[in-house]
Amino acid sequence: MKRLFSATRNSVRGLADGFRTEPALRDEAVLLLIAVPAGLFVAPSVAWYLAMVGAVLVILAVEFLNTAVEKLADHVTPEVNCDIRRIKDFGSAAVFCGLCLTGLVWLAAIVVRCGLF
Repeated sequence: MKRLFSATRNSVRGLADGFRTEPALRDEAVLLLIAVPAGLFVAPSVAWYLAMVGAVLVILAVEFLNTAVEKLADHVTPEVNCDIRRIKDFGSAAVFCGLCLTGLVWLAAIVVRCGLF
């Protein structure tokens, strides 16, 4: 039980610090706050709703991981480094893939909801 409490405390601290210090994380948190109620109107079913909100949560998770990699890279070598730049670009590409996935899931839900497919 103590381990679960510690893990939860660490997670909440990470969420709070991330939202406080990282604009991209705040933007995606706002997206989640919009997606939760909007999904209720757009989703054709409960399963679709879970997929739609889950996709937004995936973006948030990938952004947290990307932020962690960037912070660690900056800590390891604060000067400009081509390899570190590539690593950061990989993280950014991962976030982009998550955004594309989310867009596809939401678009598919809208198409199904409107009876276009």
